[in-house]
This record gives sequence, structure tokens and C-alpha cells, in this order.
Amino acid sequence: MIKKIIRIIRLFSKSRKEPYFTFFNVLGFYPDKIEYYQLAMRHKSVSISTDTGHLLSNERLEFLGDAVLNSVVTDILYRRYNNRREGFLTNTRSKIVKRDSLNQLAIEIGLDKLIQVSKHVNSIGNKNICGNALEALMGAIYLDFGYKKCKKFVEERLLKSFINLDELANQEMNFKSNLIEWSQKHRLQVDFILINESVEKHNKHIFDTQLTIDGQDICRGIGLSKKESQQNASFHALQIINSTPRFIEELHSINSISAE
Repeated sequence: MIKKIIRIIRLFSKSRKEPYFTFFNVLGFYPDKIEYYQLAMRHKSVSISTDTGHLLSNERLEFLGDAVLNSVVTDILYRRYNNRREGFLTNTRSKIVKRDSLNQLAIEIGLDKLIQVSKHVNSIGNKNICGNALEALMGAIYLDFGYKKCKKFVEERLLKSFINLDELANQEMNFKSNLIEWSQKHRLQVDFILINESVEKHNKHIFDTQLTIDGQDICRGIGLSKKESQQNASFHALQIINSTPRFIEELHSINSISAE
């Protein structure tokens, strides 16, 4: 409480109070080191150059915030659903941190109004700008206050206000359909190949499915049914695709080499 009072006194002693109040409306608390949050709102299209020639934008904070957000959401779900299996927790987490969800959450808390981006950037064609800024904001909170504040922000400002966690958790996400839709958009062929079926104790069947895209092995999925193994393989494939910016180019390159 004393630290909070000191922070507020210091805030009112600053010559430029408005940025602090602006971020308070988004965060629900006053920043300490405002420069972190201002940088989190700076898109790479309006990068600023340092004295050493480095370009500053929110990309590094986004990298940090992505890891922090995943950790926080995992922590929350692990404690809330203490009797649920890893697959359920993974699927629920992916629904929260997927790009569409983050974009919407950023807009809900008013982050879209604070983002600095060049007028030459097509915001319609760059729908992820808001979600990326939200991840960068998580990075700023982490640097300013640490992990506990990040978790409190996610719980109270994001989940409690805008997401019905139980309802979301019970929604089935069809990763296979999402992957096939993606592959059709890019004119790629996705195949699911059952490579092993085993029977464990109590007649428990385990299915192991290999997923290929344009004939290249991408990942495998294991489940208690063919459908579940395909869903799990699709989930892992989407993770690989989303985390690999040049995935399609690399896939074409591998196929070109194989054809020679």
C-alpha cells in the first residue's frame, strides 16, 4: 500500500500525466516505467533509431510477452482445472492465446486506440497488429512489475471481464478443419496417415497418426481414436505453421530439392 501511495504521489509530480492516465484506463493500474508501455505500442513501421543505430519497436517486447502470456494462462488453467488432462488444458490455452482471440481482447480493452503505426500500413490486411501489441503490453507489465502483476492483469482485466472461461473450455475446437481450410487457401495437400495402432491395458487403443503437407512429414499426433490423433496432429501442425513465418516458402524449397 505504501509503495502504491508513493507511486501515485510521484505520478502527480510528473509534468506529463496524461500517458499514465491513458494506460490506467487500459491496464486498471498506473504504470511505473511508462517508457515500457509506450514502446509496446510502437509498431515496427514507426520504429525509432537509437544513438547506436538500433531500431526500436515493440517486436522484442512482443517476443517476451508471448512467453509470459503463455506461462500465465497455463498457470491459471492448471490451477483452475486440477482434474483435467493435458490435452484439455492445451486446447483451452490455445483458444485463449490464438491470434483472433488476442486481437479481439486488445480491441476490447481499447489498445487499438493507442497503437502507433504508419498510415501506410494496411490495418485491415494486418489484423494481427492489435494482438501483437497486447503481447508486447504483457512484456511491458512483466518488466515493470513482474510475473504476479501479469497474472493479475490477465485474470482480472482480460478473463474476468471478457471471457467466460468454463464456456470457452467446453467449446470444441476443430483443429483439423482449421488446418484443411488453411491448406485449401494455399493450395496445399494435407494427408493423415495412420502409422501405428496399439492396444494397452484394459483394451485401451492408442492411435498414432503422421501428418504430411504436400508429401512432407510435418508432425505426429497420438489419441484414443483416429479422430483424436488427427486432431492432435493438426493442432501441432498449426503451432508449427504459426511459429514459422516462412513455412510455405521452406516447404516449397524442400519439395524442389526432393524433385531434383
